[in-house]
Amino acid sequence: MSSSPLLVRADRAETVQDGALSLITLLADAGATDGALTANKAAFAEGSPGAPAHFHTKATEVFLVLDGTMRFLVGDEVRTLGTGDFLTVPPTVPHAFAPAPGSTAELLVLFTPGLHRFDYYRLLERVCRGEADVEEIRASSELYDNHYVASPLWQEELRRTAPDTA
Repeated sequence: MSSSPLLVRADRAETVQDGALSLITLLADAGATDGALTANKAAFAEGSPGAPAHFHTKATEVFLVLDGTMRFLVGDEVRTLGTGDFLTVPPTVPHAFAPAPGSTAELLVLFTPGLHRFDYYRLLERVCRGEADVEEIRASSELYDNHYVASPLWQEELRRTAPDTA
């Protein structure tokens, strides 16, 4: 448990852009909570690809849908969550998430115990800006406990619900 309270004012929180369609607000990294948790808020524009299939080995990832509708891959199921819905994903369970078709969404995302992840989000932003290579993300999987996996189910879900561009 953290030895002192932590207050992060909304107007002072660092934000990073993860592509053109999502914004991550960094709230509390493991160092600020004595390892108790890591927290961020993620806002997704309509059509955002969200997070690809991945898992963590050391932490449970916790999601609270603050607004909108989100799709989640959890193991071998795709679930739709709406405003106010809550989901926990234990270590080693593959998961992915993106806003539902036609929806924007906002999530509160927690990791417990806390992981030092803020530099991971900053790396994502640098890759999106062309300032870093995607290989750096792959090489950082152990450091940030973010392990990408193939999920034909999730790829089919994204393909099936993609807007028709014909």
